[in-house]
Amino acid sequence: MNTVLSGATDDLSGALACPPPRPACAPRGLPPAVAAALWRADQLGSPVAATVSSGFEALDAVLPGGGWPGHGVTELLSAQSGTLEWRLLGPLLRRVCAAGRSVVLVGPPRPPHPPGLRLDGIHERQLVWVMAETPAERLWVTEQLVKANACGALIAWLPQVRAEQVRRLQVLAAGCAGPVFLCRPATAARESSAAPLRLLARVGADWELLVDVFKRKGPPLETTLHLPSVPGGLQAILTPRLQKPSTLLPLEPAPQNAPLPLPSEAGHALVSAPAAGTRRHRLAH
Repeated sequence: MNTVLSGATDDLSGALACPPPRPACAPRGLPPAVAAALWRADQLGSPVAATVSSGFEALDAVLPGGGWPGHGVTELLSAQSGTLEWRLLGPLLRRVCAAGRSVVLVGPPRPPHPPGLRLDGIHERQLVWVMAETPAERLWVTEQLVKANACGALIAWLPQVRAEQVRRLQVLAAGCAGPVFLCRPATAARESSAAPLRLLARVGADWELLVDVFKRKGPPLETTLHLPSVPGGLQAILTPRLQKPSTLLPLEPAPQNAPLPLPSEAGHALVSAPAAGTRRHRLAH
């Protein structure tokens, strides 16, 4: 018994005297595995989940991972809801349909136009339109589809969604491989959101989309992206001049009337100086 304890003590003392070699560390004293998983705020992040190319090289270059992320929520904000989303997501939806996956729409503000979508490579056989009228119905349907993970891409129009509801969708989207897009009005840019990727899109002059990536996993993007985006079916019929509508505009903009000045306190009827008789009357009191 004593011999066994003595041997165990010798082995333990030997292990304490000669500790195992530590793994090689990356710069700043971090092991390679930790350094690979560490993200610094001054670097463009690379998500753990797979990404899908957006179809725009300039946009892929500024998105973490080089494309639309899966297992997460992406917010698309615009003042013209129901039109710009198709132009921005058209290349992705074309790729999803070509792979035989379904594209699910929840509560679009305008009915989809199959002939126009077919010109962009989006066939109605892969298109599923869920007619949800109330905000509660649209939110419930979106949650169920995210949980089911049964579609290649999900686009939900939720103009009245609240911050806690977006947070719940982001948590649920962790188990959804396909990209999930929430379409919201441009005014929602002033609100906080749990979505890790948020974009603001608007129309440019020469058949282009102006896109601001104002939230991403990485440093702020100060520049506005100019993405060429001619609607499907127009590329073949547009003349060279019509492909650049900005060249048809006058060089000098037409003079505009100066905006009317806001009423000042001195000129407002409710705070104008009282008449002499009124002033004497007030002084008498």
